[in-house]
Amino acid sequence: MHPSDNETSIRQASLEDLVTGPVDGLILEERLGYALRRAQLKVFKHFDEAMREHNIRPAQFSSLVVIEGYPGVTQSSLAQTLAIDPPRVVNLVNSLEERGLAMRVRCKRDRRSHGIFLTKQGEALVDKLKELSSQSDLAATQALSEIERRQLLMLLRKIYAPAHGEG
Repeated sequence: MHPSDNETSIRQASLEDLVTGPVDGLILEERLGYALRRAQLKVFKHFDEAMREHNIRPAQFSSLVVIEGYPGVTQSSLAQTLAIDPPRVVNLVNSLEERGLAMRVRCKRDRRSHGIFLTKQGEALVDKLKELSSQSDLAATQALSEIERRQLLMLLRKIYAPAHGEG
């Protein structure tokens, strides 16, 4: 005996309400991974809205900021700094080059490697993007005081930064 289409859609709607609703009383609210993911979704939503006009994704923004801070950074160093697989970094740098935001320059010391630099257009854009990301962070964390926001950043860094003796 199969439930009617109407019964199935009622059950699916109830399940959808449950999944997208609060998790009060469930073990999820005690799990760091769940809380981090929910916070990330909110922060990225604000970030995406702020960057939409410039068609910039989080990894592109992070790459631009690192390239600005370390002119001549190699792709392998960029990959390591951002904890991104090297093949993804190649595609990322290719996309930045195609948009005229960054360029690869052959290193004089090691002719096999290339340093990555921002173009004039990239330099101008990264300044705008940093301001937009700052506004985006503040909007996403508006429920926190400035002190709470700094504490949260400090605690998150303690989680992802290597402990003494780790690589």
